[in-house]
Amino acid sequence: MSGSPKISVAEKDRMIKALRSHHVNTLVELQRIERAFAVLGSSDVTEPMTAAWSYYVNSHNLLTEVRALTKNYPFNSECLDEAKNRVYSDPQSNRSWNFCWLVLSKIRNDQLIPYYAQHQAAQPAMWGGLTPSPEGAKQLADAFIAEWNWALDQMLRHWDQPPSR
Repeated sequence: MSGSPKISVAEKDRMIKALRSHHVNTLVELQRIERAFAVLGSSDVTEPMTAAWSYYVNSHNLLTEVRALTKNYPFNSECLDEAKNRVYSDPQSNRSWNFCWLVLSKIRNDQLIPYYAQHQAAQPAMWGGLTPSPEGAKQLADAFIAEWNWALDQMLRHWDQPPSR
């Protein structure tokens, strides 16, 4: 982040206002502001940035963006909810203002995708109400795992390094 120009006080204030009003609410836009704020090292940006990331995740915008990447096999919302719950109960979750990064990292680090892929693939609803064969469920789970891991990688690639305090 050393090479990034510092932003003016007026620009910082505009960014804070945009965060608080939720006019900025996509991963790319939030990350752009996060990078600008990281250069500042100013404590008055922590609360609005933290609140904006929390809103992004809890307003289902994270799920919407992940599902835009998983069109063939839509990402499991229960997996995301489990990761959020694990972040909330993790005493280390205060290491970053970025709830989105914490949730995505929790999915990866706790290897939640294989569990939720297998669980979803075994549901009769995925098979027109029929109980799937073990081979069919495994094949579908493998497809979920591949697409969901690819989407997770796409989301996490936005951070060269962990956004920590």
